[in-house]
Amino acid sequence: MTAGLDTPDRRGRTGLDLHGRDLTGNPRVRVQDVEVLSCDWYVLRRTTFDYRHSDGHWSREQRETYDRGDGATVLLHNIERRTVLLTRQFRLPAYVNGHHDGMLVETAAGLLDGEAPEEAIRREAAEETGHTIGTPEPVFEVYMSPGSVTERLHFFAAPYDPVAPAADGYGIAAEGEDITTLELPFDEALAMVRGGEIADAKTIMLLQWAALDGPFRHPRAVR
Repeated sequence: MTAGLDTPDRRGRTGLDLHGRDLTGNPRVRVQDVEVLSCDWYVLRRTTFDYRHSDGHWSREQRETYDRGDGATVLLHNIERRTVLLTRQFRLPAYVNGHHDGMLVETAAGLLDGEAPEEAIRREAAEETGHTIGTPEPVFEVYMSPGSVTERLHFFAAPYDPVAPAADGYGIAAEGEDITTLELPFDEALAMVRGGEIADAKTIMLLQWAALDGPFRHPRAVR
């Protein structure tokens, strides 16, 4: 009996080796086997599949996929003040891969955990920044690291009221979160992207969207 397959794992899941076996959308892909390598919290799988190449020949391939669920992120902005509200928190993977202290400046974000993306991002915004937002504006949906991670991230934008309850830190303490907020002039945030002080992909994407098509875009000339 194996946890996560025929008996519940620590999160109560079974049948984790069945995920992806019944895919039929691409006739060039035939899934042969799915193995669960780890399901301590998220799920690491190794999938064996046959793939038909453009010249017609078939090859057998293996790929590992890391399934942590889908997520959502939101750019909180205030047009009148021309500011954005970001977060700062410690990220171990960035720290062990060369970031000088692992403290990343980011947009508020989190996993869906079974909620609709709009509901999840309202929850995350409140947990990470102390701000209650209304209906967020959908921006786009992106596979952030499609070579190995299954996550699809839902991007949103929403205005925020600069008046919010003061706190020493945000996040869920039981999950080890220790998050501070950072209100920045929008132009300064863009400069931090150029200078490498903001190195988080989702944050860069939302800031560039805000400059090109979002709340801080330059008015287009009328001809």
